Formats: sequence, structure tokens, C-alpha cells
Amino acid sequence: MSDPIVFGFPRSTYVHIVRLVLTHKGVSYTFRDLEPEMGKPSHLALHPFNRVPILQHDDFTLYETGAIATYVDEKPSNVRERARMNQWISSVSSYYYPYMIYHVTHERLVFPQLGIASDEKVVAHALPKVALGLQVMERQLGHGQKYLLGAELTLADFFILPSTFAFGLTEEGKTMYPEYPAFCRWRERMEALPTVQRFRAGQPPRAPIEHARQWAVSHRPKY
Repeated sequence: MSDPIVFGFPRSTYVHIVRLVLTHKGVSYTFRDLEPEMGKPSHLALHPFNRVPILQHDDFTLYETGAIATYVDEKPSNVRERARMNQWISSVSSYYYPYMIYHVTHERLVFPQLGIASDEKVVAHALPKVALGLQVMERQLGHGQKYLLGAELTLADFFILPSTFAFGLTEEGKTMYPEYPAFCRWRERMEALPTVQRFRAGQPPRAPIEHARQWAVSHRPKY
């Protein structure tokens, strides 16, 4: 079988999750940048809902980050551990990404790079939700072990890392994070992993996301 192909754009949070998992598992893959094709027929042929990432492995094409990640990774085998891991994976899409990225990071980093002013109401709405998410992580990490589920690294850690990384680049993230010491220690451990360091070293500079101009019109939160 040939190496899989990951389709997406370089700054996508969910593309980062898939690439981190592939890197950690030692799976060779090719990345194809869809930035010039986003929303066009060639992209929609791969993902009919106009999103990324997409994984193509020979004649098998798969979209949705959770499906791709579990296709690559089959651990843990214990049903309760897997259920807890899947709870965290679901929480990223429901409670972390929407407020850390969709609300704050877009308003503070993505839109200003395109000359679009931040909407302060969007940021203000999100910050209490972000704080709750950080409080939940801090409690979870109160077990004193290295990773979210305990001593073993799982998909849960890789799913939440990209959202917390990008939010950490904002002034709000820099201000809030020191209030959560167990969370900060988890971040330091994750960033020190050879997997994450290899992934970061291979990333291009954080160039503007040109197709994000459409986001400001099509699905920017309004309050």
C-alpha cells in the first residue's frame, strides 16, 4: 500500500491533529495544500461539507478528524479508557475549538492578518467558555500524571493540543494560562515530545489564510 495523503490547509487546527497523530505513529504521509482549491469542485469531491482534513489511502478516502485519527490509531483497548478518550475527543469539537479558535483565535489572529477588524463582542462571549474549559482540564490533570487520561499518551492529548497551542498565541491565552499550573505543565510536556517537535519544525510560517475572508461573511459568530 502507498503512503496516505492528507489534504487540508497548513493552519487548520484539525489538520494539525491528524498530522500529529500520523507523526506520532511513525506513518509516512504526503501533505497536499488545498488552500487554492477550498470550496471548489475539486475540494468538494473529497469533502462534500467543504471542510478539512481528508485522508486518502490508495482507493480509500475518509473525512472527519475523529474517523481519520481512529483509522490510524487503535489504542487503548480497554473499553472504559476508550470511552473516556472519546469523551475528550468530542469535547474538543463541542467546547474547546469553538471558543478558543472559532471565536478568539479567528478574531485576534486570522481576521486581523487579512485586514479585518476584530469583533470584541465575539471575544467577550467566548472568554468565560474558554475559562470553563481550562478549569475542566486543570481538574482532570489533578491526578498528577503526565497526560489527560493518566500515564499513557492517547489521541485525547493530540486532539486538544492544537486548539490550546493556537489560543496560547493570543494575548488572552498568554494572560489566562498561568492561572492553570497543571495545564501549563501538560502543555510543556506535550511540546517537548519528539513527535510535536518534529511536527512544529516542519510547519511553514504562519501566513494569512486567504480563504478565511469568506468566513467573516459566511459563518462568523454574531452577538
